[in-house]
Amino acid sequence: MSLPAFDPAGALRALVAYKVRFVVIGGLAGRLWGSPTVTNDLDICYSREPGNLVRLAAVLVELEARLRGVDEDLPFIIDAETLAAGDSFTFVTTAGNLDVLATPTGTQGFDGLVRAATEMDLGIATVLVVDVEDLIRMKRAAGRPKDLIEVEVLTALRDEL
Repeated sequence: MSLPAFDPAGALRALVAYKVRFVVIGGLAGRLWGSPTVTNDLDICYSREPGNLVRLAAVLVELEARLRGVDEDLPFIIDAETLAAGDSFTFVTTAGNLDVLATPTGTQGFDGLVRAATEMDLGIATVLVVDVEDLIRMKRAAGRPKDLIEVEVLTALRDEL
């Protein structure tokens, strides 16, 4: 099975069109702040408010989301109840890989991240992007070698900003 082309713009447009409350995190957030590191997925931190879960589920259905890294036959219903029962999900969608996290490592979730997030006009949509300090904290907490390398890049970017 071939993976769909990575189209973060398509996923972001859908999230904004459905009025999902989210903050862009992860590698794409780093890119938006100026990191040269390439990513192949869109990571978002989403609000767990019930209405937001309904809207997020609708976007996931529109993007034909299916769980990434599991057997295709595994039954999985995408709805607000399922999202409320979990925290973090990794999907393959028609717009490529999409990771939706309620409580990213090193954070207390959406409410903590949204306070310092920066609104960025990407041309295709205006979205909230995690603050560089919060992104550094998340990468440091994740602790994977690639994240620790990115901490160095982001720290240098932060100092330039």
